[in-house]
Amino acid sequence: MALDLSTSLGPVTLPNPVMTASGCAANGKELARFFDVDRLGAFVTKTVMAQPRSGRGTPRMAETPSGMLNSIGLQGPGIAAFCAGDLPMLKDLGARVLVSIAGGTSTEFADVAAHLRESAAFDCVVGVEVNISCPNVANRGQVFACDPLSSAKVVALVREQLPRDTPVIAKLSPDVTDIVSIAQSCVKAGATGLTMINTLLGVVIDTETLRPALYAVTGGLSGPAIRPVAVRAVWQVAAAMREGRLPTVPIIGVGGVRTGRDALELVAAGAAAVQVGTATFNDPTAPVRVLEELAALVAGKGFTRFTDVVGVAHDRT
Repeated sequence: MALDLSTSLGPVTLPNPVMTASGCAANGKELARFFDVDRLGAFVTKTVMAQPRSGRGTPRMAETPSGMLNSIGLQGPGIAAFCAGDLPMLKDLGARVLVSIAGGTSTEFADVAAHLRESAAFDCVVGVEVNISCPNVANRGQVFACDPLSSAKVVALVREQLPRDTPVIAKLSPDVTDIVSIAQSCVKAGATGLTMINTLLGVVIDTETLRPALYAVTGGLSGPAIRPVAVRAVWQVAAAMREGRLPTVPIIGVGGVRTGRDALELVAAGAAAVQVGTATFNDPTAPVRVLEELAALVAGKGFTRFTDVVGVAHDRT
């Protein structure tokens, strides 16, 4: 029997569970040279904000053991240019698009969502990923996702601006004491799904110059080094859902996925979909390769439906 790889983000069904990760594949034009982006369950865009941003000064990236540190600063063209060029291009490629949005204030998040809703290409959007793991300019450089009330406010305002059948996925930060409490606040405010995790905050020192390697000093750690943290976060939130401490919503797992086996870890912990990010820097075909490897592993274990593997590790403890 053929393997059914379909999965769902609430009201939206995807043909398979593998996506790109925001910020690691631009907005599709580059990866489309290597494979048909419509092969993926969804294409996740680089985070877009209200106005164009040049990002932070250089150097912006530094290699680390089993990963990398980046401090790009959400560089991008702004929502108007995104809706005029990037989104129609992705639609023409047949992509199912999960649009990542951000804002310096909660009202800016809402403004970006409202502009997106009015796009002529909005019908290719399968959801909006709300990047609350970015700096909260209105609150001394803190991060929305580190505070339950700030997280809930952003999600609620975005939810108001989008059609009710459009999934709203809150992207959470691992740099918190209790990620379950943040997840609870987001779901209560209207999030219909959760992406876990964003990068971890880190610092690299150049031991030749004895200065921070990044212009902005701190940056986001990604790559294989953070995968156990991602699996832990997915596990904790999925367990809380099973225990009835918060409503059950789809979880998208992300963090250090290089192979199908890496993806399977996140799925077994409770992720209904996975994103491939940093791996694309040295292997642009990584998302489709991970999809093929994941499918082979799931079928090899005797499953006929991908959804039967989601959270299976909780039943085997």
